[in-house]
Amino acid sequence: MNWESIDTYAKKWVKEAGEKIRSSFDKTLDITTKSDPNDLVTNIDKETEQFFIERIRETFPDHKILGEEGFGDKLESHEGIVWIIDPIDGTMNFIHQQRNFAISLGIFENGKGRIGLIYDVVHDEMYHAIRGNGAFINEKRIPALTETTVKESIIGLNATWVMENKRIDHNLLIPLAREARGTRSYGSAALEMVFVATGRIDAYISLRLAPWDVAGGAVIIEELGGVITNLRGKNLDYLSQDSLLVAKPGLHQTILKNYLKDGNW
Repeated sequence: MNWESIDTYAKKWVKEAGEKIRSSFDKTLDITTKSDPNDLVTNIDKETEQFFIERIRETFPDHKILGEEGFGDKLESHEGIVWIIDPIDGTMNFIHQQRNFAISLGIFENGKGRIGLIYDVVHDEMYHAIRGNGAFINEKRIPALTETTVKESIIGLNATWVMENKRIDHNLLIPLAREARGTRSYGSAALEMVFVATGRIDAYISLRLAPWDVAGGAVIIEELGGVITNLRGKNLDYLSQDSLLVAKPGLHQTILKNYLKDGNW
């Protein structure tokens, strides 16, 4: 399989999609809700996903597609080559801030991540990796991740999850938040994952994410030696919603063992 060629197409389409999104900033959005009043979707989310699907179907007709807005395939397995797409990760930020959102794209082969692309549209920053070839931000290679301690770490963690989610053992996250150097929340899983990849934060925790939120970032994180699992320490299947723990090597095991092991996740 010529992954470099597929990567070239993917980057070209991501850049084109980013330009279309930027051109929408001065236009009125058609905003609707999905699962709850804060689960937002716009016409730009839908149009961007359809843009990718048209290009993929035309160029790689035997590839499958799993997309957030439901225009792709209904998959029960990751057999073959699957493009996992979030056209706008951080839709609320896109609507309210016109920043802190990204296009997320992961390309998997038989369940294994091969290509990861995260595009910060506003800052024109492309985080990308082909498995085995290193990870980059634009043309600059990202150095491998190094170990750190909780006390020296900044943790990506949404305070709402810690305080209000009654279905999980949220109280277990309080000592972690207290002992870390600091916590941050950016409202985009894709960006928070590449912030771990680039050392802007040291770990990221979320309690419910879909495959398209994490697939692109997972390839980048693993290429740099980072670790990605759910909060039970199990591998993600990239077909269903799950919790998420992404961290530098060593730190991941420390958080899992010392803060999360007794949780009902």
